[in-house]
Amino acid sequence: MPRYVAAIDQGTTSTRCMIFNHSGESVAVHQLEHRQIYPAPGWVEHDPLQIWTNTQEVIREAMRKAGAEPEDIAAVGITNQRETTVIWDRHTGRPYANAIVWQDTRTDKLCEALASEGGQDRFRERVGLPLATYFSGPKIRWMLDNVPGLREAAERGDALFGNIDTWLIWNLTGGPEGGAHVTDVTNASRTMLMNLQTLDWDPEICAIMGVPMSMLPQIRSSSEIYGHTRPSGPFRGSIRVAGDLGDQQAATVGQTCFDVGEAKNTYGTGCFMLLNTGTEIVHSRNGLLTTVCYKFGKQPAVYALEGSIAITGALVQWLRDNLKMIDSAPEIEALARTVDDNGGIYFVPAFSGLFAPYWRSDARGVIVGLTRYVNRGHFARAVLEATAYQTREVLDAMKADSGVSLKALKVDGGMVFNDLLMQFQADVLGVPVVRPRVAETTALGAAYAAGLAVGFWQSTDEMRQNWGVDKVWEPTPGSQASTVLYAQWKKAVTRTFGWVE
Repeated sequence: MPRYVAAIDQGTTSTRCMIFNHSGESVAVHQLEHRQIYPAPGWVEHDPLQIWTNTQEVIREAMRKAGAEPEDIAAVGITNQRETTVIWDRHTGRPYANAIVWQDTRTDKLCEALASEGGQDRFRERVGLPLATYFSGPKIRWMLDNVPGLREAAERGDALFGNIDTWLIWNLTGGPEGGAHVTDVTNASRTMLMNLQTLDWDPEICAIMGVPMSMLPQIRSSSEIYGHTRPSGPFRGSIRVAGDLGDQQAATVGQTCFDVGEAKNTYGTGCFMLLNTGTEIVHSRNGLLTTVCYKFGKQPAVYALEGSIAITGALVQWLRDNLKMIDSAPEIEALARTVDDNGGIYFVPAFSGLFAPYWRSDARGVIVGLTRYVNRGHFARAVLEATAYQTREVLDAMKADSGVSLKALKVDGGMVFNDLLMQFQADVLGVPVVRPRVAETTALGAAYAAGLAVGFWQSTDEMRQNWGVDKVWEPTPGSQASTVLYAQWKKAVTRTFGWVE
């Protein structure tokens, strides 16, 4: 009898394989970082072959650490950085170029041109998204226009597109030798090319975007068997590949937010809050995205409102790598604790423009309020506070769209082990912040989707029984974080507008 489910969590900065038991506990994990490539200002790329190499290595190591054989694994699920765009040759498996990462802003002029007719919300009614550099559709078009020979290859039927989930599933299930070219509804909903109601590619939008539909993967549910791993591959056996969720949707499933009105916030490279709106498509009037939350097998699709923040954990990395103020990311908390407050400075990290709720690609990062009093500790504190303020802006937009007042916020991701940040988050929101026992809920969500498809877990109720509270942060009585300080933050945000002509 299989004892475990494996999950591959392919993120913006690293790839990991985690192996979970039936109680949703991690029994083994292995993780590797990959290179961030910056060919020009605003451009961000990854090497898809390095990601595939790292994926194979983390699978082998996690299996070794768990002492697991192929027959111990019931299924494997995939979760991935969304919108990051790969195009490769179906015959050789070679990418035509580096992957264009979700943070990349090179498609800004293309998005402006597409918005010249019908505005930024030209396709929003059908796809739930504004025209923005964030999404895959414009990235595909840019590659077709700028990579020599690619458009011809696409029109011949040789070129395949996928977000990272599709790239990994194709390689795991055989690659050029019969690999499954599939994606799930959550990842497809991030391309700007999928109709939210039909859950199919929209032929009219594909034509306007200039994307041949022959390149696109088949859209499937988030929880079903897509294919089997090859015995020659890293699992060393035939295992069902049966779960596929974009990373933020996976975290929502891992947090068991299965009821309408339940929300979670993931603190990673960026920050992403999702609110379950059930089987109803709720269109945002306040700068949020309407997206597919999950679809389990033949059950109806469940939708969500999402607030996407581009730079949160990435700002801590920037402080470490570019300014050398800290040697490792966890040091930021100790540095921030050397001061009592932010010293009057606010850091708005609009490195890739502003995402929700503003959608301003003309914005760039600012630090305001500098005086000679300010030191490294204030910088560290302002960096952490920026994450909490941006989360509050998204929550305000969600409340305005949905009419739902949040009672508590479930949190996950790497930054939730920073007590100072989590306490400040509770103060800024004015509601309790709750960390579950398993904080790596993204990988767990992918495992749940795969396990549900093969009967390892029988129902969402069974998954919910695995969820438990690790720690709760209550708002500090009398804190000015949600009033005076937040008002100063809003003022700082306006200083980022219109920087890029």
